[in-house]
Amino acid sequence: ADHHGYAYNQEGLDADDCIKTYHSQGSVGYTTDGQLSEKSILDLITNSSVDGFFLALPNLPNSFMASVAQQFIEAGWQGILVDALKRSSAVEQLLTLQKDFQEAQITYMTGCGATPGLLTAAAALAAQSYAEIHSVKITFGVGIANWEAYRATIREDIAHLPGYDVEQAKVMSDAEVEALLDKTEGLLKLEDMEHADDVMLELAGVCPRDRVSVGGIVDTRNPKKPLSTNVQVTGRTFEGKISTHTFTLGDETSMAANVCGPAFGYLHAGVSLHRRGIYGLFSAAEVMPRFVK
Repeated sequence: ADHHGYAYNQEGLDADDCIKTYHSQGSVGYTTDGQLSEKSILDLITNSSVDGFFLALPNLPNSFMASVAQQFIEAGWQGILVDALKRSSAVEQLLTLQKDFQEAQITYMTGCGATPGLLTAAAALAAQSYAEIHSVKITFGVGIANWEAYRATIREDIAHLPGYDVEQAKVMSDAEVEALLDKTEGLLKLEDMEHADDVMLELAGVCPRDRVSVGGIVDTRNPKKPLSTNVQVTGRTFEGKISTHTFTLGDETSMAANVCGPAFGYLHAGVSLHRRGIYGLFSAAEVMPRFVK
């Protein structure tokens, strides 16, 4: 689904056709399996039979994901929802819907991308070696050849820069984004980001959120990663030893692989939970994903 329509086929959609049509006509609603609609998400919910959705939606504004989830609840839909949102405040808004998800019989998996997501889960697992966690430091490197292919992601990263906020980034024109990237030679250096890894690890009982930090470098003009994405978990063992576990993602894995792969793994896990009658909101730090073949 997009702003102007949706596409649905129980046997599966033609991905190439969807991509081509969206770029040429602005909506998947123009495909053979598509329908034009100004309330595409609601129409898709009511006119299709789908067990689960990956909400690969823009993260701006912060309230967007919660408002979409509310549509599923109000429509009386039952099933599995997965998101790959980023901000702590967005997760906190979803937490207010915990009881609503349970009553609606919806199993909602939040923060299931790369970070938060894959690296948050790795931190939760690595923490098991320790009696106390001193710090969790997530550092990411992203390289993309053409920022325009990731407009929503780049704008969200800009919102984390000093002097910018969510509302400013949301309304920036492509020309303004391009001008900013010209100033920084295509690099976005991000520190102490508002990333949901902190609230997710706190909710999972791993450590207080102020011990979690997230930052990194995004190169918008080079597909090669400027640094290797990793998470470092430092803690004290029961013997009193201080140590650090480091989990590093392979540089050859793309952002799409590290976001979509875990998201579908958590969707698979969500299906299992839902079939067992387990409903409500869960994060990537609380549930292990299931491998998708």
